[in-house]
Amino acid sequence: MQNNANEMAVFNTAIYVRLSKEDIVAAQSGRESNSITNQKQLILDFLKDKPEFNIVSIRIDDGYTGTNFDRPAFQRMLNDIKAGRINCVVVKDLSRFGREYINSGKYIHRLFPVLGVRLIAINDNIDTITRDESSEFSITLKNLMNDNYSRDISVKVRSQLQVKRKHGDFICPFAPYGYQKCEGNHNRIEPDPYAATVVQDIFNWKIQGMTNNGIAIRLAESGILAPLEYKRHKGEPLFSGFKMKERCEWTAQAVARILTNPIYIGTLRQGLRRRPNYKIKKSIPTEENEWVVIHDAHEPVVTKRTFYLAQKALLIDTRAAPRATTVYPLSGLLECGECGNAVTRSTINNGYKLYSYFRCSVRTKENRCELKQVPEAQVEAAVLQLLQEHISAVVELDRCLSEIQQVPYQKINVAKCEQRREKLAAEIARYRDLKASLYEDMKEGLISKTDFCDIRGQYDARIADALIAQEQIDRELSIYLSGEQSPNNWMKTFTEHRGLKSLTRAVVLECIEKVVIHKDEKLEIIFEHSEDYARLVSSLQEYAARGILGEAM
Repeated sequence: MQNNANEMAVFNTAIYVRLSKEDIVAAQSGRESNSITNQKQLILDFLKDKPEFNIVSIRIDDGYTGTNFDRPAFQRMLNDIKAGRINCVVVKDLSRFGREYINSGKYIHRLFPVLGVRLIAINDNIDTITRDESSEFSITLKNLMNDNYSRDISVKVRSQLQVKRKHGDFICPFAPYGYQKCEGNHNRIEPDPYAATVVQDIFNWKIQGMTNNGIAIRLAESGILAPLEYKRHKGEPLFSGFKMKERCEWTAQAVARILTNPIYIGTLRQGLRRRPNYKIKKSIPTEENEWVVIHDAHEPVVTKRTFYLAQKALLIDTRAAPRATTVYPLSGLLECGECGNAVTRSTINNGYKLYSYFRCSVRTKENRCELKQVPEAQVEAAVLQLLQEHISAVVELDRCLSEIQQVPYQKINVAKCEQRREKLAAEIARYRDLKASLYEDMKEGLISKTDFCDIRGQYDARIADALIAQEQIDRELSIYLSGEQSPNNWMKTFTEHRGLKSLTRAVVLECIEKVVIHKDEKLEIIFEHSEDYARLVSSLQEYAARGILGEAM
């Protein structure tokens, strides 16, 4: 009698279908298609001639994994069940319901029976209204199999993605601001004509001395849409790891993310985060040595030189006044020659005009440093003069080099490189011999085990330094012998600024490493490429001593 009653009962039914990225992998390997359309059609065909089922809703989770139940359509269906609107759920098979063994069992064996909900998995031939010990075991076994299937698929997907990363494929779901996915290949990116120019402006403004907040204000005032708003404007799907407002605006943080991302020089970094396993949704950072980094993976938006200067601007201490949108030309580059601390800028209003000066930050706070305050105008004028003199010196070096191009300049440089390399090779051999004799000294009791470890570490460090220096020499040799480019391209940094009339933030960042102010108000400037400059001067002096310059001139 009970069975007849059940057969005559009308069940308010929810059809539930789900498709995830795991199913794409299955389809690619030739398994049965689990498309949304196929699932719905199969269930509707099953219910077509069964009047006891009253279809109340069709719930669809498209693109959601079965390893958890944090799915919007499933949660809405669950709310309907708890509200008493649904008392039957029909799925194609148990894997569509869920692939996680523990929580799937919680719903099927505990929650649904308590709420009086019938579950039908068509292809698994499961109907909980006719449950018995055999069907209970079958459900448990299938849930275990589905859980194991998720684990296998997760391993395969991770492996496939890692191969794609190493091939330089772009596997993120959306392109970063400034780029767009290529029309014919979504695993490649290309500059977005509009957004790429905005990115270039951001880098240029930073180099020119604007603060991150100042850049954000300028972008907003210019009516340029923030990255997420731009995606929304283009009709692209939105996803962000950050909390989204109704309307997203430019912020200093958004500007900083762009300025620090090497993707804009063509460097593709992937695998920076990972999920511990297929059941945990939250990702964790990976060690840097596990990242997959591909250089020149795509067309750059800014030059490497521009990117380097922007990083330099970000790294130095450039605290500005609360409402200031730019920094001063020498901000963050001044150092006290007496105590080595930063020299900061201060301003005094004497009632008639503003008076700006530099003073040691330690003297300002603790009155301990001997460096007295120096007028800003005096420092900037002195820096400008010294920079002009250095530029003139580099221009003269460039002229000398151009005049000795027809003499055995290349041969001399090659010979010098080979001499340096031979010297390093002898040094490496010597330290390796010393290392080999250390063990014998320890065995004979001449040195302790602690001394053995310490000295061996010192020798290893010397060998490592020498090997790095050898690699640098090899690179120089290949440049000299190939004739493709000059190792003195750094000179353009200065020669491009010949005739410099004023001090700007961009010129300072490009040409100056730091400015040291001494207590006698003398300035010492450490220029960019100072080692290259010193080496070139030494070489030219050697050429002059050999009479090579005179012959050329």
